[in-house]
Amino acid sequence: MNKELLKEIRITLRCLSIVVLVFACAFLMLSFTTQKLADDFLKQLGITKPNADTKIVNSIIEGSLDQYGLRNAKNIALGNRAAVAKDLLQYVKDQVNTESFKKAYAETKQKNKPSPLLTKTPEDFQKDQVESSKKSLAEVEANHKKADATLKPMFEKILVQAQKQLKDAQDPNSKTNANYRRNYEQTAKFADDANKRMLAEWEVKYPANHLLFVKKRMQQFLDETDDIDFNAVLETKNGKKIFVNRAYESKGNRWKMGFRAGKEVVETARAFIQNWMTEIK
Repeated sequence: MNKELLKEIRITLRCLSIVVLVFACAFLMLSFTTQKLADDFLKQLGITKPNADTKIVNSIIEGSLDQYGLRNAKNIALGNRAAVAKDLLQYVKDQVNTESFKKAYAETKQKNKPSPLLTKTPEDFQKDQVESSKKSLAEVEANHKKADATLKPMFEKILVQAQKQLKDAQDPNSKTNANYRRNYEQTAKFADDANKRMLAEWEVKYPANHLLFVKKRMQQFLDETDDIDFNAVLETKNGKKIFVNRAYESKGNRWKMGFRAGKEVVETARAFIQNWMTEIK
């Protein structure tokens, strides 16, 4: 197999993968079954079930396809690409309703739950200030004892400042403690509002119905493949193929991958996805 053909095979395989990777759950943990569809699909790729599981998980999490070991890629690249794309999509559709996927989604949702902003009470704030000041004073005292005669004067000044800092921290009416106590309610309200906002955004990003999460990925795919010009002309410049229409060079990577995959693959994927989306409420 010459280098040019091998390059085209790799590009086509990457493009086939994008119909799944663009919209599939970013943290999808697929678990291959013994269904005939899965067996046939794996035979086409020439990989085992454990390797396929690892490849798909890594591909979706990382956003790129692990192609190593796909010895039958040539047959897919030169053959029925639309059918393979449809099989990929049907496979994902079946898998997103498995318990393993639901569990992985729930774990991912919980993992990404925002940590609440905590506001210390005035009493806890002062306590922390005192502990911090005591620690600083102890360090200054230790350095003062070890300092030679030439550095003693400098450390004595620092020691005085550290002692004053501790005294202020211990005084509930010091400027720092008084200001914190005065602004506490406003600060606490700001934190509470921020926590509610972050939680609401988290719920939108990770809805209770896992299929709504997948649906957003599908919409992303439709948006990014909506205006592909499959008749765009390429030219070779400095050993690299680029679009004659330079405006296309600024298109996103997924738009370009869709272009390379070809109209047959992309339209098959779009039709499948549009039909699937109508089933998700």
